[in-house]
Amino acid sequence: MARPGAACPPPARRVMVAARALLFWALVYSYCGVCACIAGLRLLWSIGRRPGETFRWVVRENPPACLNDPSLGTHCYVRIKDSGLRFHYVAAGERGKPLMLLLHGFPEFWYSWRHQLREFKSEYRVVALDLRGYGETDAPSHKENYKIDCLIADIKDILESLGYSKCVLIGHDWGGMIAWLVAICYPEMVTKLIVVNFPHPSVFTEYILRHPSQLIKSGYYFFFQMPWFPEFMFTLNDFKVLKSLFTSQATGIGRKGCRLTAEDIEAYLYVFSQPGALTGPINHYRTIFSCLPLQHHEVIMPTLLLWGERDAFMEVEMAEITRIYVKNHFRLTILSEASHWLQQDQPDIVNKLIWTFLKEETKRKRE
Repeated sequence: MARPGAACPPPARRVMVAARALLFWALVYSYCGVCACIAGLRLLWSIGRRPGETFRWVVRENPPACLNDPSLGTHCYVRIKDSGLRFHYVAAGERGKPLMLLLHGFPEFWYSWRHQLREFKSEYRVVALDLRGYGETDAPSHKENYKIDCLIADIKDILESLGYSKCVLIGHDWGGMIAWLVAICYPEMVTKLIVVNFPHPSVFTEYILRHPSQLIKSGYYFFFQMPWFPEFMFTLNDFKVLKSLFTSQATGIGRKGCRLTAEDIEAYLYVFSQPGALTGPINHYRTIFSCLPLQHHEVIMPTLLLWGERDAFMEVEMAEITRIYVKNHFRLTILSEASHWLQQDQPDIVNKLIWTFLKEETKRKRE
C-alpha cells in the first residue's frame, strides 16, 4: 500500500491529469452550450418582436471626423518581420521621448485611449496600438494565430520596430492581460506597468473557478468559443449589443463621468461594422483555455492597478488579491461609481493618478 502523501506512480498520475483535463473541457463546453442557448433565446425574442429590424446591419463606409483628429496624433503603420503582419497605431509626442505603449481591450481599438494620447504627449512618445486582428491591423484568418504567445511576441516585436528597448506599458481589459504577460515574460522591456480593470492572470484563473458569480460575468469567454455565432449576434439590430456595452445603465460609460458622444459611438460602429471585423477580436478569446494557467507569475517592476468599482464584468475583489504577485512597489486605486471602461469614463482622474504614479516612481529612483 502506498504511503499517505507519496507521489503517484506515472500511470496513475497520467490518469489523474487526463481526468482533470476532461473535467475542465467538459466544464468549458457545457458552459459554452448554456451561453449559446441563452443567446439563441435572445435571438428568437428579437425576431418575434422586430423581425424586420433584427437582421439589419449597416456598414459604415466613411470614418467619422474624430478618428482623424490631429490633436490625437499621427496614424502610422509598422510591419513585423517575424510574423509579417502590419500593425496600425496612432502616435503622439516627439520621437525620442520615453515610450508609453497603450493596449486596448475588447471590443475597442486605439481610439479608447484618446484622452491619454492628448494628456501624456508632453513628456512621452505615446503609442496607441490596434492589437492583432483589430481595426486597421492585419487579421490572420486562423484562430491559432491568436494564441497568447503570439500576442506577447507582437508587443516585443513592435517595441523593437519602434526603436525602443523599454517602455511604460499600459493595458486595459484584454490589453491589460497582455500587459501583465509581457511584464512577466519580458521584464527588462517594461519600466513601469499600469493596468486598468484586469487582475493578474493567475488571480483571474483561480478566482473564476472558485466564484460562480465571476464565472457568470465571464460567460462571454465561453460563448466566444463557438465559431461564427458570436460575430453574428453582435451584428443583430445594427450592432445593438455593441452600443449597449458602452451606453446601457448596467455596463455603460458615464454614470458619474464622461459619456460617449454620438460621434464616439459612430467611431466604434465604423470599425466593427466592416465585414469580418469582429472575427479577429473574438479569436483572441478562442485559444485562451489552452494557454492558461501560467507557468511563471511574478511581476518585478513598479505596478499601478486602477479599477472601476462598478465594473460589470470583473469583481473588485480580484484587484486586492493581485497584490501578492507584484514583487515591487504596488499601488491599487479603486474608483467608486466608475465603470469597466475606466480611462474613458473618468479620464481626468485616471490621467492624474497615472501622472502621480510616474512622478512618484521617478522620485523614488532618485532617492
